[in-house]
Amino acid sequence: MRDTADLRSRFHARFGAKTPAPRAFFAPGRVNLIGEHTDYNDGFVLPVALELGITLIAAPRDDRRIRVHTLNLDQTAEIDLDRPGTGNTGRWIDYIEGVAHMVDTRIQPIRGADLFVGGDVPRGAGLSSSAALEVGTGFALLSLAGATIDRVALALAGQAAEHTFVGTRCGIMDQLVSACARAGSALLVDCRSLATEAVPLPGGPVAILVTDTRKKHALATSEYNTRRAECERSVTLLQSALPDVRSLRDVTEEAFAGHASLLPEPILRRARHVVTENARTQSAADALRRGDIAAVGASFIASHRSLQHDYEVSCPELDTLVDLAVAQPGVYGARMTGGGFGGSTVSLVDESALDAVMAAVRDAYQRRFGVEPGFLVTRGGAGAREIQI
Repeated sequence: MRDTADLRSRFHARFGAKTPAPRAFFAPGRVNLIGEHTDYNDGFVLPVALELGITLIAAPRDDRRIRVHTLNLDQTAEIDLDRPGTGNTGRWIDYIEGVAHMVDTRIQPIRGADLFVGGDVPRGAGLSSSAALEVGTGFALLSLAGATIDRVALALAGQAAEHTFVGTRCGIMDQLVSACARAGSALLVDCRSLATEAVPLPGGPVAILVTDTRKKHALATSEYNTRRAECERSVTLLQSALPDVRSLRDVTEEAFAGHASLLPEPILRRARHVVTENARTQSAADALRRGDIAAVGASFIASHRSLQHDYEVSCPELDTLVDLAVAQPGVYGARMTGGGFGGSTVSLVDESALDAVMAAVRDAYQRRFGVEPGFLVTRGGAGAREIQI
């Protein structure tokens, strides 16, 4: 979380003194423990909110204009709620304008605002800085309007903004965990019903280690949208034998095995990943509930191999980080996390081995790729909220 006193000082330097005084808000990034590319297939995911995220200093205006300055890029932009654009400019303001428009039209009318935004989630690391920006902006604008915030509605507004104004047909996971997470817990999400369950994370000697490849990825790419189209095609083909199937969420492992011959390559492998990943995610949640960290770790490794070979969204950097991690004593399991083609891995590591694991992975990865990976350790943060300045 950014220093709110510093951000407030920068806010005043940019926008001048305000009455009423500006308020501060925070929305977290996330790391997904397991359940990758299942969210847009109505499946199950098990993310954790980070202690890092997007911090916003916000003050209301008397008109319907929103002025925004982003500290990270040192850029300012302005939008008019009464003349919304169509987005898809490829710039950061698409996220702000999109969520402002969706909140204004879907939840309740809002007023203009001056916003000063600072983030500490590494961009392009697969830790969902974009969803944190959407949820944080929506939370701030609704709060300034005096709204009672429906967190699920806020998450859906963020998702709609990304679909319409950014051009990424993302699932609901990132926005939902940024809005609804509880500290010290993973959030098991049913992406069809949007039901959530806080699953306590292991305490004591087990750490969640996130390792950044330093290879940036972009979800708004043809590959991401192609995978989604391939999943939709698999549902159409399976419906000839399984007419009650609405999405891959409805296909059990047994039913898939019995009807896999209906699917050509590579659609067969895409569908197989989603079907087995849903089962792994529920099994991992069960293992967390009973404190079986070894079983959670085994699910991590199986998930990565499925993403690597069946869904084909990994890359040499991600595969190398996973292989290096699981070879170290004290590592229960590791997998890529996020959309893929770069970004980060997540590992479950015995606390006593953490320094040794990071040192071994850092040295070997740097020798191969010529760049040092980034590390962060999380215990699971809370969702979007107002914070005291």
